[in-house]
Amino acid sequence: MTDQSDCRFNNLTEDQITILDQVLSEVTPIHGRGNFPTMEVKPKDIIRMVKEQLVEKDITIRDIRLNGSTASHILMQHNGTSCKDLDIIFGVELPGEPAFQTVKEIVLDSLLDFLPKCVNKEKITALTMNEAYVQKMVKVSTDHDRWSLISLSNNSGKNVELKFVHCLRRQFEFSVDSFQIILDNILDVYAEKDGDLIPDSYPTVVAESMYGDFNEAMEHLTCKLIATRNPEEIRGGGLLKYSNLLVRDYKPTSETELKSLERYMCSRFFIDFPDVAEQQRKIESYLRNHFIGEEKSKYDYLMTLRSVVNESTVCLMGHERRQTLNMITILALKVLGEQNIIPNAANVTCYYQPAPYMSDRNFSNYYIPQGQTIYYQPFQFHIHMQSGLV
Repeated sequence: MTDQSDCRFNNLTEDQITILDQVLSEVTPIHGRGNFPTMEVKPKDIIRMVKEQLVEKDITIRDIRLNGSTASHILMQHNGTSCKDLDIIFGVELPGEPAFQTVKEIVLDSLLDFLPKCVNKEKITALTMNEAYVQKMVKVSTDHDRWSLISLSNNSGKNVELKFVHCLRRQFEFSVDSFQIILDNILDVYAEKDGDLIPDSYPTVVAESMYGDFNEAMEHLTCKLIATRNPEEIRGGGLLKYSNLLVRDYKPTSETELKSLERYMCSRFFIDFPDVAEQQRKIESYLRNHFIGEEKSKYDYLMTLRSVVNESTVCLMGHERRQTLNMITILALKVLGEQNIIPNAANVTCYYQPAPYMSDRNFSNYYIPQGQTIYYQPFQFHIHMQSGLV
């Protein structure tokens, strides 16, 4: 046990530290757009470079942490958790706009050092690096939330995400994604040992559960249980992540609280995304970011999401609810088409009536083999096949 009295904390085992070292030392490609070359980056190297420049620019660093699915993977490898984004959190002081700008410049300047030696770096500006290698850049500056995010592109979906947090009210959605591993001690050893970590030099590495009780959160991760607090505080209500957990065979900790939890999540989702076009963009973005290499799971995910919305939405008017359900259904149909589960065939027509707001021509015609029909209705979506699976 850790010497910290708070039940939120626990020490990593030597095996977990070994896995952490492998994650931080593994070369991760950062893919450039167009003709820009791929950069090969070790997480521990870019963390070190950014940290050094933050200190040089007099930006106070509280700590540096590994967050999200990779932290969960390190703590519990054998329950099917997988590494997605490499999410690094720099706890920093961001008193105003100049600090935000400084952080942005530091990250883009650091990337220059990872370009291949054959590249002439003198003519490459920060703007060019931003356009070539940054997939997403976010800045939030309010009384309660002050942070920025710079996500570096990786074609396989394992983006390196550098998050600079001054304050953030809500740092997790569910207990199973609430873990943060504090990296400062292992970074100090890297600095002393020229970037290498050997068993004799293993430091004490502490993990924290932002959900609260560390052991309780670990039990949820081990047993694949869904638990959260105050889902109405989560942007989007956690609805999209919740549906993803259901598809991955996670179960709610309490069936009696399930419907109440789902109602809160749906209500917050439709408050944050009231327009059906906004909902569609959010869902499509989630699919792009969380199902790379898992395209076959998209259909099951959309049908699970549709079921939750259908059964637990109480805050929408009837026609609004039907629009949302129709939109999700059409997205599911599009996914089947993209996967060639509904292959092209001559003399076969798929009949359905798209909602009037769907203008994408890609939705207008899909085809399935002769003798098979898709029935599309506002509340039901079936694939009827006379001779087995397509």
